[in-house]
Amino acid sequence: MGRVGSCFDNAVAEATFSTIKVEYVHRHQFRTRTEARLKIATWITDFYNRRRRHSVCNGRSPIDYERSTTYVLENQAA
Repeated sequence: MGRVGSCFDNAVAEATFSTIKVEYVHRHQFRTRTEARLKIATWITDFYNRRRRHSVCNGRSPIDYERSTTYVLENQAA
């Protein structure tokens, strides 16, 4: 990762943007770019990060996964 020409350079970003396009952008019509930016950003913060289940996070939302991981790490440090 990080080498010039490596196919894994942008894999995470490309997967994320692909999901956003398939699950939200292609299902809605926007009148202006400003409206699109606002609605997409709202969807990401309200749904994608808080409620949508991610397979990488063991079927939990990123927020829930981060909270549980932080809790475990804090208890191990104590």
